[in-house]
Amino acid sequence: MLIPLLDARHPLLWIRKGQGMAGIGEALRLEFTGPNRFSDACEAWRQVAAAATVVDPLNSPGTGLIAFGAFAFSAQSRLSSVIIVPSLVIGKRDGVFWLTRVTVQGAEVQTDHPVPPAATGFGPEYRISLLPGAAKPDTYRAAVEEAVSRINHGDLEKVVLARDLVGRLPDDADLRRVIFDLALGYPDCWTFAVDGLIGSSPETLVRVDHGTVSARVLAGTISRGRDAEADHDQAVALATSAKDLDEHRFAVASVMNALGPHSRTLATSEIPFTLKLPNLWHLASDVEGALSDGSTSLDLIASLHPTAAVAGTPTQDALQLIERLEPFDRGRYAGPVGWVGADGDGEWAVALRCAQVDAGGTITAYAGAGIVSESDPEHELIETKMKFRPMVEAFG
Repeated sequence: MLIPLLDARHPLLWIRKGQGMAGIGEALRLEFTGPNRFSDACEAWRQVAAAATVVDPLNSPGTGLIAFGAFAFSAQSRLSSVIIVPSLVIGKRDGVFWLTRVTVQGAEVQTDHPVPPAATGFGPEYRISLLPGAAKPDTYRAAVEEAVSRINHGDLEKVVLARDLVGRLPDDADLRRVIFDLALGYPDCWTFAVDGLIGSSPETLVRVDHGTVSARVLAGTISRGRDAEADHDQAVALATSAKDLDEHRFAVASVMNALGPHSRTLATSEIPFTLKLPNLWHLASDVEGALSDGSTSLDLIASLHPTAAVAGTPTQDALQLIERLEPFDRGRYAGPVGWVGADGDGEWAVALRCAQVDAGGTITAYAGAGIVSESDPEHELIETKMKFRPMVEAFG
């Protein structure tokens, strides 16, 4: 397990089904803000990769020079977007372990078979309650009502509205405990930790691997049933829900339109499938194609963000409404989080089911719901409660 190797207060991790990478230390840190944060990051990373001398006999995804990254949702966010090159990376994929050492002075990167650092035991147990933040339940219901009114007046088709929960870490809190619970409880999700942003996301924003691009789109949600029969009925209800199918259609179209200019062979299924998670069912669609323009994963997250699954349709109208109705800065919630290699390949998720832990130990968790014309404020509030469950349980 990679998690015991992490720094207890500043973990760097990207893992799914026990496979991925853990980072230790910071060999290089790059920060970006504003509307050009993605293009600035693309250019900066190209320069870093071009200047590096990389020794990588394994030549597998995640070996060689890599950086972990997390980007702010909004161009107006007060929280910076960040790319971090660890001093040491310990990785595992398809039964193969590796270790990458990074030396900044000589711009050298070397991957080999590992003699990993010793794992350390977790710190004392702790339990934290996450309580409503700036968006109280009544505030959220009122925002949904206004959004539905705007949609029914033809101002837009869909908007995703989020709310927040807040808490505070003890001074000696070991974040690896939370990450371990997330990875164990949600093995099919991307469990991540980058610069205080921690979570387990079910949604792959984009993956680039040797010229192939893929994504998994999630939109449309229902809770799991209490027994096998009720669970089946819930899945059927979701798969036949006009409201959820409409929401999903907007999200898939958003991704196809964004990736279309980069791939001539882009394809997705006509009908979404139901994806089972421990606490929820989602409507899901996979998108895949061959890259036709040499784009990197950083180029593609710039094209994709924000998708309709986290913003709405039309995008600019939805973003304006989010700015007006949400009483907080989303920070990196619903932004891209993942990793990029020197060749531009990488894996990026949408930062969902997550919380940001700041330097003072304040925790802010986020969850949102897609609002369309058929949305009911109480139902959408309940949906956010279900989506908060991974973080509430991990901290509590």
